[in-house]
Amino acid sequence: MKTNKANAVWNGSLKNGKGHMILGENDIEFPFSFSSRFEDGKGSNPEILIGAAHAGCFSMEFSNLLSVEGHEPKSVSTTAKIFMDKVEGRFTITESQLIVEAVVPGIENDLFQKLAMDAKENCPVSKALSSLKITLNARLME
Repeated sequence: MKTNKANAVWNGSLKNGKGHMILGENDIEFPFSFSSRFEDGKGSNPEILIGAAHAGCFSMEFSNLLSVEGHEPKSVSTTAKIFMDKVEGRFTITESQLIVEAVVPGIENDLFQKLAMDAKENCPVSKALSSLKITLNARLME
């Protein structure tokens, strides 16, 4: 079974420090800081990467389910909004909101919605994030 890895290094205190996350074997680096995570600063943060993982996983799962049902998608575009709030005084990721727009010729909206919900419930990242509230807004485009 394939194993993926990521690495993170943080230097300094929470508010004044800086870090970088390194993804996979290609050494793709994402700098992050207190400002990029909790304010409007430039850079990445762990929640953005969780959102990217969730959006990517959902899109692949949904595309597969559509294809299995005989409806080859032209495109599936998914945005994941990751919400973080203070819960009992600690920052906590509370929700992943999936917003998908897909072009799927010949499919009825009822089947489209059913398969989107199946993908939301069963993609591997959704399962990993099962402690979160996961919502879905799926829109069939022409």
